[in-house]
Amino acid sequence: MAIDSLQDLFEHGIEDIYHAEHELLDALEDLEDNTEREEIAQAFADHREETEGQIERLEEVFDAFGEPPEKEPCDGVKGLLEEYEGFVDEDPDQDVMDYHNMAAAEKTEHYEIAAYGNLIPLADELGLDDAADLLEENLREEQEALEKLTELTEEFDTGAIPA
Repeated sequence: MAIDSLQDLFEHGIEDIYHAEHELLDALEDLEDNTEREEIAQAFADHREETEGQIERLEEVFDAFGEPPEKEPCDGVKGLLEEYEGFVDEDPDQDVMDYHNMAAAEKTEHYEIAAYGNLIPLADELGLDDAADLLEENLREEQEALEKLTELTEEFDTGAIPA
């Protein structure tokens, strides 16, 4: 499909983030399973629940412009997930793994924040006020998740990791 209009660009972006959120839903479960520190694992579990709600809101966005939900492969998230899987394959020390899990999740939050931040003005420009509100809600949740991860990263005792 040629992307020749704001509407096309918006639809492409929504399909991309819709795919990304589905991929990240599974990844959050992996992050939780691969993390031993309870507070960090719980943060992943909590954000997984939020992600389910974000997917539902994205489905409402599709409804707002009269299209069925479709996924456009998201190469950005695919790359982040491949990078994570490659790290896991290195069989790191568990303390290193826990810290890396937070860092990997922070990267994805930045990606999602950028995606939503780019979609909201398009929705506004297209007069899709309800869609813009739904995307804004997703954006706020992603920002809050990033803030929580950043706090956990800052509180992490890196002294447990050999220098």
